[in-house]
Amino acid sequence: MKKKAIVSACLLGEYCRYDGKTKKCEGIEKHLQGYEVIPFCPEAPIFGTPRERINVVMIKGEKHIVTDQSGVDVTKRLQGEIERFIAKHPKADRIILKSKSPSCGLGTTPILNENREIIASGNGLAADLFLEHYTNSRISDEKSLSH
Repeated sequence: MKKKAIVSACLLGEYCRYDGKTKKCEGIEKHLQGYEVIPFCPEAPIFGTPRERINVVMIKGEKHIVTDQSGVDVTKRLQGEIERFIAKHPKADRIILKSKSPSCGLGTTPILNENREIIASGNGLAADLFLEHYTNSRISDEKSLSH
């Protein structure tokens, strides 16, 4: 049985980012040779591509995902999409997430206050949920790959 790797879809070359672009990470396929690669983007299926940018905003001590221009709190919608993905793919040996992403960032996502000022760096929503669920998986971002 092949090992499974969940990878942020934009790193695989999918045009799924908020701006309609990709962040293809050269060499990622070689790095994951022998794995069944499962692309992951929780934002594109529910918000479309391109879409309004989202941010992690600390509100009353809790992280919320809020659209940049319209100020809509989309935390529950995004969380539901991530939870459906986890239910569909309950096991993974390796997870590679996109750094600085409000969904996928692993310790590198800008955390904003209600005035939209950066107050810290932390995890995106998917990274938090993945760390809770995939406790036996190696989770990192593309910056940790040696090419």
